Amino acid sequence: MLKKKIIFLLGPTGIGKSAVAINLAKKINAQIISCDSMQVYRKMDILTSKATSGQRKKVKHYLLDMIDPEQEYNVAKYRKAALSICDKLFFKGKIPLFVGGTGLYYSIIIDGLFPAVPRDRLIRVKLEKQLKLKGNKYLYRRLVKVDSAAAGKIHPNDARRIIRALEVYLKTGRRISVLQKSRAGLAKEYEVKIFGLNSKRQALYDTINQRVDKMFNLGLVNEVKRLLKYKLSQTAQCAIGIRELKGFFDGQYSLVEAKRLIQRNSRHYAKRQLTWFRKDKRIQWININKMETPSQLALKLWKKLS
Repeated sequence: MLKKKIIFLLGPTGIGKSAVAINLAKKINAQIISCDSMQVYRKMDILTSKATSGQRKKVKHYLLDMIDPEQEYNVAKYRKAALSICDKLFFKGKIPLFVGGTGLYYSIIIDGLFPAVPRDRLIRVKLEKQLKLKGNKYLYRRLVKVDSAAAGKIHPNDARRIIRALEVYLKTGRRISVLQKSRAGLAKEYEVKIFGLNSKRQALYDTINQRVDKMFNLGLVNEVKRLLKYKLSQTAQCAIGIRELKGFFDGQYSLVEAKRLIQRNSRHYAKRQLTWFRKDKRIQWININKMETPSQLALKLWKKLS
């Protein structure tokens, strides 16, 4: 019996995944499942460069606009929702096409979750207190000492994941990096094809800078101003553009500087995404150039699938 097919289209922010995915989806009878930790939030359309209403009319998208920005979201919720959608698409005779750049979301879909370790409120309170008193770097150094493998996959400023890794170790005495190796994901059950889009670094950085310019023209400043009226969840606050524009609103620097910071931080984020994805040897990389259209790239992917 032939395995059911699932396709992933990954890559750094600004590379042009959405347009390519829409063209590919129409060729292979697929529907798109977002693999982006920020696009689950409502009211963050420009900030997260969501597919437009016109694009969504061409191909159905899932896991966009799931929750309000005051709410927390996590990988377990994402995985449950995504797998449920996969089942529905298989029933309809459609191929699930995951599209995005959130490495952690991709990882838990393709490789599964490790056995659940319940949160420990007392441990977490102590760690959060240390975070406030001594900062991210102190906790990160602690994690390096007890679980260097986990630390190598977590950015030193990602306090939420640092705290979780330390919490698991302090509660169980086992490293989270070891527990993660016992995961079982989709790769065993389905035929999985994984593609990554990339380009020359300067070309990518130029595209990111131009996209941020476009976001400002579309009304990013007003969108973030409206968002800051809410008590944003810890996860939603991590969206690039929130912190940078808040500094402008608070009078710390000019709007020109806020834009520069968003562009810089977006470039840094793209670099981290590529570092994450390059560790996965299952990904087939497609290097693109400025002359190639989304339709041409989709055709290239379609030929690889055929």
